[in-house]
Amino acid sequence: VQLVESGGGLVQPGGSLRLSCAASGFTFDAYGIGWFRQAPGKEPEGVSCISNSDTYYGDSVKGRFTISRDNTKNTVYLHMNSLKPEDTAVYYCATDLWTDCSHYYLDGNWGQGAQVTVSS
Repeated sequence: VQLVESGGGLVQPGGSLRLSCAASGFTFDAYGIGWFRQAPGKEPEGVSCISNSDTYYGDSVKGRFTISRDNTKNTVYLHMNSLKPEDTAVYYCATDLWTDCSHYYLDGNWGQGAQVTVSS
């Protein structure tokens, strides 16, 4: 499993960013895949996941973030709107190779991470 994130950066509060994750090494369209984040000194937090049977959003991002996937490009996206300073974290793309989103970032298949900083 190989996951490569891109699209992080610095954005002002209220702004938007799109993260991308290019996946390889597994049958992309068969499994759930998603994003979790980790801020300094905090525990990892599940952000969002998408599979053929379900979609998950963490409570703190519902209504602001949207996950999507393009199975022709083996890529998953995280569209982040109305960003807040508390969204600042390293965002990781992850898959546990489960067919749904009940378990998607616990087994160590992560990318290198993308830094998202929300600050004025």
